[in-house]
Amino acid sequence: MLMDEYRSPWRTPEVEQFQETARRFWTAELIPHVERWEAQGHIDRGVWKRLGEMGFLLADLPSGYGGGDGDYAHLAALVETSAACGFGPGFGPHYIVGHYLHHYGSEAQKRRWLPGMASGDIVASIGMSEPGAGSDLQGIRTRARRDGEHYVIDGSKTFNTNGHHADLVMLAVKTDAALGAKGVSLLMVETRDLAGFRRGAPLDKIGLKAQDTVELFFDQVRVPVSSLLGTAEGQGFAQMMSQLPYERMLIGIRAVCNMERALELTLAHVHQRQAFGQPLFKLQNTRFELAEMKTEATLARLFVDQCIGWQQEGRLDAATAAMAKWWGTQKECETIDRCLQLFGGYGFMREYPIGRMFVDSRGQKIYGGANEVMKEIIARQLVPR
Repeated sequence: MLMDEYRSPWRTPEVEQFQETARRFWTAELIPHVERWEAQGHIDRGVWKRLGEMGFLLADLPSGYGGGDGDYAHLAALVETSAACGFGPGFGPHYIVGHYLHHYGSEAQKRRWLPGMASGDIVASIGMSEPGAGSDLQGIRTRARRDGEHYVIDGSKTFNTNGHHADLVMLAVKTDAALGAKGVSLLMVETRDLAGFRRGAPLDKIGLKAQDTVELFFDQVRVPVSSLLGTAEGQGFAQMMSQLPYERMLIGIRAVCNMERALELTLAHVHQRQAFGQPLFKLQNTRFELAEMKTEATLARLFVDQCIGWQQEGRLDAATAAMAKWWGTQKECETIDRCLQLFGGYGFMREYPIGRMFVDSRGQKIYGGANEVMKEIIARQLVPR
């Protein structure tokens, strides 16, 4: 098959070597501990230091700030590695915060936080979603009131990945509630010994149990005005809208990798599993199911690879990234569900990777902006020419 010879254009020899190093690290130092981390609801803090020592944190940022002098391909390689191994430590939000800092931070902010984030001494989280505002970021209610040389923050955030360990939270707040979207700002909040700041217990999710997800509470929290990301108040919403393609492509990359992994696991199973005196693969329904899923996974791979190229060139727009996110995650969940069916009762067991993939993949259609929102973003661009 011609596609068996296909090689992603962004996968240079250097990126492949980087990915192989990551694969060996995942296999030796992460995978053996996943069950324990799932039970406790978060990875060990020391994992972040090891990720930093290996150069896996902020690999796409300049070395002058502690990064790896790579590009988006290196980040894609890490996402692929975590998907192929069936476990990710939650470095997506960490990378995203670093990306925002590099694009919008002052030189002082970059020097203060990026080197520590690259080394793993600082763990970063994103505080956007709230109990009453998820994909609708204009509806956030967390407030930041200017008081001299400080902002006073009141409110709460939910579904915060890395929140358990977070030393730095990129927090979306309303600095002027009367201005709607133009009143949203981003504050970089250092959490260590911060009066009025509190973390909730890890939330009991149905999947991704080793990725800590908590609520964060802010009660009269005071942070210096130098915490503001950008040159003025009210830039937060525009900043988020501009940079969301970076985040959504990470989700799209994971989606296509999960499709490929599910197919690989299922193909091995149906050749080994016997039904009616013959391998399950010999049944026409099995072959037709796999043929359809292989076609869709191939289409997803080609589209995502094209989007990675556009992201590297700085050309990827919000609507195209939304396509990769919603269609990729929709097909990811459909593929895993169909593959699980071919495993029969074994697919319903957590000891089988396909069962874990079934619950872990479901959040992909929600976080990073619900798929319904992605369709709305695309639809807004559909005007007569």
